[in-house]
Amino acid sequence: MHQVLIHPASYDDCAAAVAAAFARFAPEISGRRVLVKPNLLRASAAEDGIVTHPAVLTAVIRELEARRPAEIVVGDNPGLYSYGANEAAFAQTGLGEAAGAYYRNIGTEGVQVPLKTSGFEGAVSVSRAVMEADVVISLPKFKTHGLTVITGAIKNSYGILPGAQKARLHLLAGSPARFNETIVDVFKLRVPDMFIMDAVVGMEGNGPASPDLRSIGCLLAADNAVAMDAVMARMMGLDPGRLRFLQRAAEDGLGRYENEAIEIIGRMPVLADFKVPPLGGEALAGNTAVQEMLTGRVGLRPRADAEGCTGCGTCVEQCPAGALTLVDDLPQAAPELCITCFCCQEMCPEQAMVLA
Repeated sequence: MHQVLIHPASYDDCAAAVAAAFARFAPEISGRRVLVKPNLLRASAAEDGIVTHPAVLTAVIRELEARRPAEIVVGDNPGLYSYGANEAAFAQTGLGEAAGAYYRNIGTEGVQVPLKTSGFEGAVSVSRAVMEADVVISLPKFKTHGLTVITGAIKNSYGILPGAQKARLHLLAGSPARFNETIVDVFKLRVPDMFIMDAVVGMEGNGPASPDLRSIGCLLAADNAVAMDAVMARMMGLDPGRLRFLQRAAEDGLGRYENEAIEIIGRMPVLADFKVPPLGGEALAGNTAVQEMLTGRVGLRPRADAEGCTGCGTCVEQCPAGALTLVDDLPQAAPELCITCFCCQEMCPEQAMVLA
């Protein structure tokens, strides 16, 4: 049976929760090389709730230092194309200061790893620091996601891919349902050993860069990503069995999401009226009619909020399908090209891209 710890926490005092997580789930650390991967979507302020909070990273590093590892590396590959901003993203979020001397730009060196997934079979580059680590600790954020409904322990591993590969796999997957399978295939390239999720402040609405934040007041911890994401889904009021990436992960033997397969250590709150993305659980449940709609690209499309958009063009640069153009300083999507990957919504610095 899987176990998931839910421990009360605040950003001012999350050390006790992290210590409890290590006491229950930490693998052997002494003398080993450890890679810590926060969720770093893009440059933002810590209080925006878009990334793993630096206070959580600080507490994790203190626990690691006490266990005398041979090496600690903290890194991620934010974004989809603009990887020259790695240091800037770490600095602006406060994660760079929290990481201190342990920070490394892990996007500068990769190793080729075979990958077979929807629309692709060949080799991808994975950050060398990830593949060479003896222990990988993943620090996901409690958030929604317009494409996968939730983005937690499994989705956080998509950041082990440096460069524009994320965008390429988005494009090759060709549909939201197939992309849900792709993130599981990437996750399997190097399954982390431990997960500590920042759920002190979560995100609802059109994540993963939504302005709609929700105070939750806890950390989640586990050594199984499927179980952690299942608990996260239930806290949001979702049935985890209706999320395609969890279905696929269970089919691949990565864990179980059923209630009876998970022991909750602590109290699991169910958040009333939690706002989930428009693609909701039903859209990814394997319903044939729904999947045909998504594959035919006649579902949701991104559009710019005219009041919030500054016409900076970031979304146009980040679109892997080349579906966006600026018209009168507002981005517009060509329906025949848009693959509903929502990369534009993820990367908009003004949070001005909405789904409609």
